[in-house]
Amino acid sequence: MDNLRRPSRPIHTGIKKWAGKWALVTGASAGIGLALAEKLGAARANLVLTARRLDRLEKLAQDLSAKHGVKVETFAADLARAEAPQEIFAFTTSRQIEIELLINNAGFGAYGYHHEIAPSRFAEMVQVNCTAVTVLTQLFLKGMVDRRSGDVMIVSSVAAFQPVPFNSAYAATKAFDLILSQGIAEEVREFGVNVCALCPGSTSTEFQQVARQPDRMFRAAETAAKVARVGLEALAQGKTVAVSGFSNLLMVEAQRLAPRRFVAKMAARMMRESSPK
Repeated sequence: MDNLRRPSRPIHTGIKKWAGKWALVTGASAGIGLALAEKLGAARANLVLTARRLDRLEKLAQDLSAKHGVKVETFAADLARAEAPQEIFAFTTSRQIEIELLINNAGFGAYGYHHEIAPSRFAEMVQVNCTAVTVLTQLFLKGMVDRRSGDVMIVSSVAAFQPVPFNSAYAATKAFDLILSQGIAEEVREFGVNVCALCPGSTSTEFQQVARQPDRMFRAAETAAKVARVGLEALAQGKTVAVSGFSNLLMVEAQRLAPRRFVAKMAARMMRESSPK
C-alpha cells in the first residue's frame, strides 16, 4: 500500500517543481482550493484560479501576485453548469496558457436522509463532483500527453473507500473520483503525466456548512493548509493516492478487513442525527 503512505520528503521540496509553470485550481476561493493556491503561489507557480465567487478570486489573485510575484489569472465559473469546463479551457487557450498542473478541487456534499434531499441537489452534485472533473481532466490531459509532461490532482475523500449513510450520494461521487483518478493514472503514466487522488478526511473548510453536517464530525478536523501540503507533496513524488492524516489512513486500511455491511452500519451510527426521524 505504498501509494497510501504519507509523503516522506521535506516540506515543500517537491512543490518547487511547478515554479514558473501554470497551475489551474478549481474551487479556489475557499477551503482546500484556497490553501492549494497559496501553497503553489509560495512555490512560485503561476495560477489560473476558478470558482463561482469572482470577488474572492480577485482578492486572492492580488494577494498572491503581490506577495510572491507570480502571474495570476481569474475566471468565474459555476461547474454545476455543463458548459463551464469548456469555458474554462477556452479561457486558458485564448491566453495561450499551457496548464502543467490541473487541480480538480471543486465539490460539495449534502447531508441527510437520501429520500429527503432535493433531486436538483443530487444532479448538481454529480455534475460538479463527477462530470466536470471528468471533462476538465480530458480537456487538459490532451496537451499534457502531447508535451509528455504534466500533473493532475483530483480531490476525492476518505469517504470514497466505504459507504457513508446520510452522505451516501457524496461518498459515491468521491468513489467515482478515486477510481477515475487511479484508472487515468495508469493510462497516461507512459506519457510522463502523473495523476493523483487526494483523499482528505474532515477538514476545516466551508464544506461542513454547505453540506449541513453535524459539528461532531469535525471535532478532529485537519487544516486545509495541511491537506494541501500532503496532496502536493504526494503528487510531486508521483504517488497515485494520498490519504491525509494518520488516523484517516488507519481507518482506510481497517475498513478493508471488515465486511462492507458492517462498515456501513458503523458509519451510520457516527453520521446519524441525534434524533432519528
